[in-house]
Amino acid sequence: MLTDMWGPREALPCLPTDMWTGSHFTTTYRGRLARTDHQYHSTIHLDSRHPASASMDRSNAGLLLRLLLLQFNWCLALGGGGAAEGGGLFPVVVSTWPFREAVRAAWEVVTDGGVAGSAVDAVVAGCSACEVLRCDGTVGPGGSPDENGETTLDALIMNGTTMETGAVAAMRYVKDGIKAAKLVMEHTEHTLLVGEKATAFAISMGLAGPTDLSSPESIEKWSNWRQNHCQPNFWKNVIPAGNCGPYYPINILPFGSKDPVQSAEGETQGPTCQGWLQSDNLLEPTGSHFKSGVNRHNHDTISMAVIDKMGHVAVGTSTNGATFKIPGRVGDGPIPGSSAYGDDEVGACGATGDGDIMMRFVPCYQVVESMRHGMEPQDAAMDAISRISRKYPDFVGAVFAINKKGVHAGACHGWTFQYSVRNSSMQDVEVFTVTP
Repeated sequence: MLTDMWGPREALPCLPTDMWTGSHFTTTYRGRLARTDHQYHSTIHLDSRHPASASMDRSNAGLLLRLLLLQFNWCLALGGGGAAEGGGLFPVVVSTWPFREAVRAAWEVVTDGGVAGSAVDAVVAGCSACEVLRCDGTVGPGGSPDENGETTLDALIMNGTTMETGAVAAMRYVKDGIKAAKLVMEHTEHTLLVGEKATAFAISMGLAGPTDLSSPESIEKWSNWRQNHCQPNFWKNVIPAGNCGPYYPINILPFGSKDPVQSAEGETQGPTCQGWLQSDNLLEPTGSHFKSGVNRHNHDTISMAVIDKMGHVAVGTSTNGATFKIPGRVGDGPIPGSSAYGDDEVGACGATGDGDIMMRFVPCYQVVESMRHGMEPQDAAMDAISRISRKYPDFVGAVFAINKKGVHAGACHGWTFQYSVRNSSMQDVEVFTVTP
């Protein structure tokens, strides 16, 4: 991105023209400017009349070559590779959904220019903003109660330069999910801590807690769900059906219990297993029972990718998981390669949707590896989604992809997906809409 008297604008690839004019070596880079009709030129002059020219004669060629390569690399960094829709120059921030304030928070950090301007710190700032704002009720405390009415957090941070990763899952009583994940990355040799031990670790490292992560809204939501006989839920092939638990597999009853269906069948027809197979005895698989109601307000993640001024990549996620999940459930949010993945050499990916299905395919790892092997972001994103939809036609989810040049794209299945972008060619956050 060039910034001068015409303001910031995007430069297309530059072509050098070299010529010797007497003792002058001139290198001119010509580029068509995306937002003006002007041309810009950069010229290197070494004049033989300069007093130091005699001493430079023997090393002139090497010096000029180094200068030429330096300026050519500068030009490539500005405009090389082209840009698809929304593409641009570093830094760049991308996030799932229209979480504009989160992207702005990350942008403020990554454009700071100081030590705090790293991609990792920007991701933490962006996801933290979403946790505070409780984006869509699915990020941070106060949302997505589990079957017991409790809110727990999952989060992940990944450094695309070192591939170091930190994550927490099913973390209770600590509201700063992404900061806890960063502490795991920076102060342990582990990748993932879970449950109450993740809570103890986070508090021991200085995060506030213990804190009740529930809110009046989440408790009300849970109470209404209980009054509706705990429907819908994530159980399948269990009894009792259509009611609250405890639940048991349809062919294993609590010790000393007698199956009422089998007893009734035995009285009239003799021993039979037919009763075990009747549909009234089990909850239907979640694909037809619960997931038809999956949407960004009950089953969502903020997944964010940042490329900083140095071209370093970081990704992160934060979520409070699926609403009314079975306690202990961990979705794709804290799983590297599933909810997010990044590599300086290639680019990054973020995902959102039905994490229980998506984590079986590690779609973001797939996206990044596809780009590594030459796929454009659009093709890589669509390929990852299609791998899932072929096996699970009713699944709901989406990914965004961004390569190391800043070119980005998205793909989705089962819903309309939006993702947010800010780069140096934009005045503010822009939201892109992707349809199935």
